[in-house]
Amino acid sequence: MCKFACLKIKSHREEPLPTLTLQLQNQQPFIYNTMTIRQLSVFLENKTGHLNQILSVLAKNNINIIALTVADSSDYGILRAIVSDPEKALEALRAEQFTVRVHDILSLEMNAAPGSMSHILDLFTAADICIEYVYAFSFGSKSILIIRTDNCDKAVEVIKANGLKSIREAELR
Repeated sequence: MCKFACLKIKSHREEPLPTLTLQLQNQQPFIYNTMTIRQLSVFLENKTGHLNQILSVLAKNNINIIALTVADSSDYGILRAIVSDPEKALEALRAEQFTVRVHDILSLEMNAAPGSMSHILDLFTAADICIEYVYAFSFGSKSILIIRTDNCDKAVEVIKANGLKSIREAELR
């Protein structure tokens, strides 16, 4: 399973994946795989106005929402968002008592054509990689596919082996 961003990413490869280290105030450094991007996952009650409270915190802190999706049940939901400043968003939401985590996810550029997503997912299926969730959005002229898998390291191998274009966080700002 892809590691939570607050855990060090470990690789069993001969050539380690490129990483970068970030540190929030008063916390241990985060080490991120540069083939992944960080996504906020925020628990929210299924009550009127709760989603807007989260969005208001982000707006007050001048944090741009690049992509957002909500999965819900009758009682609660999980808001998943890619934002312009994940560290600042994490601190701001936690300061307002929201339950929030940061996850490493895969972000790929895909053609804006019928069958593009299916073709990419076929590659993961052939490698016996389960998709935990997926969503897509447009960013400028690009079509972006967001994927969380049960095996991030193996998924990165599939991406490299098939020449898929991984999108880095800096490209989404």
